[in-house]
Amino acid sequence: MQFNLDDLIRENIKKLVPYSSARDEFTGEARIFLDANENSLGSPTTRWYNRYPDPLQQKVKQKLSEVKGVPAENIFLGNGSDECIDIVIRAFCEPATDNIIICPPTYGMYEVSANINNVAIKKVPLTAAFQLDLPAIEEAIDDNTKAIFLCSPNNPTGNSLSREDIEVILNNYSGIVVIDEAYINFSRFRSFTQELQDYPNLVILQTLSKAWGLAALRVGIAFSSEAIVGVMNKIKPPYNINQASQDLTLQALEEVEQVNDMIREIVAQRQTLAEGLQKLSFVQKIYPSDANFLLVQVTEAKKIYEYLLENGIVVRDRSNVILCLGCLRITVGTSMENENLLQVLQQFGNT
Repeated sequence: MQFNLDDLIRENIKKLVPYSSARDEFTGEARIFLDANENSLGSPTTRWYNRYPDPLQQKVKQKLSEVKGVPAENIFLGNGSDECIDIVIRAFCEPATDNIIICPPTYGMYEVSANINNVAIKKVPLTAAFQLDLPAIEEAIDDNTKAIFLCSPNNPTGNSLSREDIEVILNNYSGIVVIDEAYINFSRFRSFTQELQDYPNLVILQTLSKAWGLAALRVGIAFSSEAIVGVMNKIKPPYNINQASQDLTLQALEEVEQVNDMIREIVAQRQTLAEGLQKLSFVQKIYPSDANFLLVQVTEAKKIYEYLLENGIVVRDRSNVILCLGCLRITVGTSMENENLLQVLQQFGNT
């Protein structure tokens, strides 16, 4: 199907004149800044944080470009991936008119952001194998379906969606296709980032919160066409990534090998944890995972969840989520944390 970005953008967004911050109005380097009404004397913390940050985070994007192999002009940075999700919905979905498609069980913020923006949600559940139901998705699409959100590897199930199924949607749907790859670093499958030139309707979400261990900094990434990135930049707040986050992100992006070592350790611990859980009598199934967590079906999910809480261990109770009956989602911890978890669970089995 023919993709036309101009047909998808909301009319008020097309007409929107974005806020022009002081730092948007000049290029190059300056010696004295007297343009943004900052405190020129500095700050109690450090004299460097009295200045507003680069609104387009150019240094971070350039480094990300080197690490990810994606041109800087195809990168958008958000205050976590959640901001990227919200901006996509605000850019392309007319409130009270348009809709998005999600495929539960999946990440909950797609639905929350749609609800906040008064955009209808069409839910097309995954199959029993946690894969896309392509005929049902095709049937759900109507003239007002502006975006389809796909999470791969999926949260909370942990598995990757079929690449061929995703490509079918990309090749046959003329709206925005968002692929959330928050957990891609833990997967054996390659990212869709190298396919950007083939699919002008594609938006890929990644994050520095998982494999990069920077959850507290709130740095989410969207990769897309230069045109779509331009639309997102038009909508975002002027200084959505603070200077401390930009500085620390730049430092982290210099440590690719250390991150790769951590990924290998987490994947190894994932296997060890799965083997330990499998030995417990009340564990019914451990679903295959391409993420840094395991979805585990147990006999008494709520009771086990509460028992763990009593022992100072927090996991995620997903037992009431569609297709996840009786399941707990357990993040892979350190070796010591995983051993402690297994010991407490063994105690539960002996009660």
